[in-house]
Amino acid sequence: MFIHTVYFWLKPDAPSTARDQLESDCDEYLGAIPGVKFLFTGTPAGTDRPVVDNSYAVGITVVLEDSAGHDVYQTHPLHLDFIARNKTNWAKVQVYDHVE
Repeated sequence: MFIHTVYFWLKPDAPSTARDQLESDCDEYLGAIPGVKFLFTGTPAGTDRPVVDNSYAVGITVVLEDSAGHDVYQTHPLHLDFIARNKTNWAKVQVYDHVE
């Protein structure tokens, strides 16, 4: 399995609808890419521990079969459309990938 986790921070001047659109587009666009086994999207849980970073706006975890599936995912037109629709509102994007 290839686990692709992404955290998005929004610009301070992003429209009030940016977070909802980002979450919705994660499900609609990214969830429809062939090879995506599971997709989880959400906002910080607000857990209050020193090791937890709650500063991001939206997080997504995508589970793919393998690294070849991840390569397809990265260049898929739906992924590129997702980026084009949302990137103007991003202040920062952080990616963590791991294999199981």
